[in-house]
Amino acid sequence: MIMKLLTTLTFVAALGSGVVAGVFFAFSSFVMPGLARMPAAGGIAAMNSINVTAVTPMFMTALFGTGLICLVLVVGAILGWNQPGSFWLLAGALIYLVGNLIVTMIFNVPLNNALAAVDPASTNGAVVWTTYLRDWVMWNHVRTITAIVALGCFIVAW
Repeated sequence: MIMKLLTTLTFVAALGSGVVAGVFFAFSSFVMPGLARMPAAGGIAAMNSINVTAVTPMFMTALFGTGLICLVLVVGAILGWNQPGSFWLLAGALIYLVGNLIVTMIFNVPLNNALAAVDPASTNGAVVWTTYLRDWVMWNHVRTITAIVALGCFIVAW
């Protein structure tokens, strides 16, 4: 029964990692480069709007629900360490947790908050926007790559 539950949770974690990877990939591939082409005030306003609208039950469930499942999978992998795929299960769960949840909370969210606090039309706004684009995108690349790697680990573990 517990192995069947872990198998199901691994499948759901793979799906969640894939969804999150796709969202972050889109931002790294064309959303942020598109916003970077805009004047600073317009880019800031657009990104602030995106940051507000991103906090939806659907996306938060994909991002943090997958994280919650990963916590369960860490415990399951450790308790069933002798089971085939346990290493990959543990690796995928830890990579997702660190690379997506922790990076989001420590790096991307504070950058979003700093961007929301700046006057988009000010000189300081343009400086913050330039720094934001460089730093936020770099950390988003980390989130994209780790979500993809976690997905691969879950597939191997499954």
